[in-house]
Amino acid sequence: MRFPSRQIVESLRKQYPNGTRVELVQMDDAQAPPIGTQGTVTGVDDTGSLMVSWDNGSGLNVIYGEDVVRKV
Repeated sequence: MRFPSRQIVESLRKQYPNGTRVELVQMDDAQAPPIGTQGTVTGVDDTGSLMVSWDNGSGLNVIYGEDVVRKV
């Protein structure tokens, strides 16, 4: 796995500040919340993954370059 540059991570932190609402578009994980599930961003880690508190109780991260969310 290749990690994003520091500049990309900082850009993601500006684009998705804590409290940003997102909706899941695509996630390839057996534990993934259903597509369309909404959640609140609680941070962006050093690998560029969005840490999301999903409305259904899940805490699965959105992996940079793999999973897709959109702002709501």
